[in-house]
Amino acid sequence: MKNKPLKSMLRMPMLVCALMATLAMPVLDATAAPVSNAGTADETSVTYHTEVVDGVKVFYREAGPKNAPAVLLLHGFPTSSHMFRNLIPKLADRYHVIAPDYPGYGQSDQPAMDKFNYSFDHLASVVDKFTAQIGLSKYAIYVQDYGAPIGYRLASAHPEKISAIVVQNGNAYNEGIDNSFWEPIKALWKNKSEANAAKLRPVLELNATKWQYTEGFRDPSHHVSPDTWILDQAYMDRPGNKDIQIELFYSYSTNPPLYPAWQAYFRKQQPPMLIVWGKNDKIFPAEGATPYLRDLPNAELHLLDTGHFALEEDGEEIGNLMHNFLDRKVKP
Repeated sequence: MKNKPLKSMLRMPMLVCALMATLAMPVLDATAAPVSNAGTADETSVTYHTEVVDGVKVFYREAGPKNAPAVLLLHGFPTSSHMFRNLIPKLADRYHVIAPDYPGYGQSDQPAMDKFNYSFDHLASVVDKFTAQIGLSKYAIYVQDYGAPIGYRLASAHPEKISAIVVQNGNAYNEGIDNSFWEPIKALWKNKSEANAAKLRPVLELNATKWQYTEGFRDPSHHVSPDTWILDQAYMDRPGNKDIQIELFYSYSTNPPLYPAWQAYFRKQQPPMLIVWGKNDKIFPAEGATPYLRDLPNAELHLLDTGHFALEEDGEEIGNLMHNFLDRKVKP
């Protein structure tokens, strides 16, 4: 008991020092200009928005200086702009990056099928109007999976708007869909019956979604978060969404007839192109990557030792390749 006053006195100098240090700190003026490096973090931070296009709310992620060259990221099936969550900050130090969710995907509206035409023509039209509404007059595109037929519709319709193209397992050649994965989908193209649709419904279940994130990857247990396939599946498990996906499987039949027009666009316009391709992909294998060089001999091709969603395993490398490519071809 006698030691308590002594211990309190010994603590007093430390308390006094702390109090004096606090009082000595300068008072910050709330009206003062921010420090010079504060804007960098703000510009690369991802923000989240919606834009109403023809009555449909389109969700999108955005980052980077708005006066910088724009990069439009177009996602695949069955995912959303979430697939770009790690890439966006890597590019946002020099580029204005925008990644929308298509209607029926991610955080965008999912209109009922009797109120919205789920086709690649219509999705491309929505994205086209979206870019106009948010003020994108010129932009590079990153296309993956479904992003390719959407992005190439935009590019061939508005070649003057496209500054460069990055392709990651996105197809524009018959060689890219000449494999067993596409056989039941091609059967649906020939006969849109419930029997053929039923054969595709297992593709819309969890095991198949997980397969897309693990097949052909070097080490998915270390490189791919389970959140990816769990989130994608949660979106597909919403009432009515799997019917939408079947409708888009059928609508994919409208893409191969456009391949010659897209290839003619490549040959005529010669857009700068970077091809970063997961060579172990069973949906769009490497056989779909090399034909681009027929029409774009100056395209830069990188076959990566990974699978369909290459960003999950090789996002750092893809980000570095994109920086190098865009810095040379687009010039921030």
